[in-house]
Amino acid sequence: MAASKAAAPAVESVEPVQEEPKVAKTSAKGDDLKKVEGIGPKIEELLHNAGIITFADLTKADVDAIKEILNAAGSRYQMHDPTSWPMQAEMAANGEWDKLKEWQDHAKGGKIEE
Repeated sequence: MAASKAAAPAVESVEPVQEEPKVAKTSAKGDDLKKVEGIGPKIEELLHNAGIITFADLTKADVDAIKEILNAAGSRYQMHDPTSWPMQAEMAANGEWDKLKEWQDHAKGGKIEE
């Protein structure tokens, strides 16, 4: 009796693995906006409640609109200056963590000291 030969499995060509771009990965809860100088847990919560969930959202946010969010939250939040937050968020969204850290190392309270 002749043994039947099983067909060899077909070999597919495999594309080389490409590195993913170093962009911020967004979780189901959004990005960790606290990575931005000047944003703590409470302000992050205020921003989330206003629909600013990701670094990309913060990048596109109008600074005056962010100030309105802070002002509406009370005097404790009115003293914060969100002027640099969209710029910092853009670095984070682009995965430019070293550039963001360098900027933050030279900033005080979210502003470059002069």
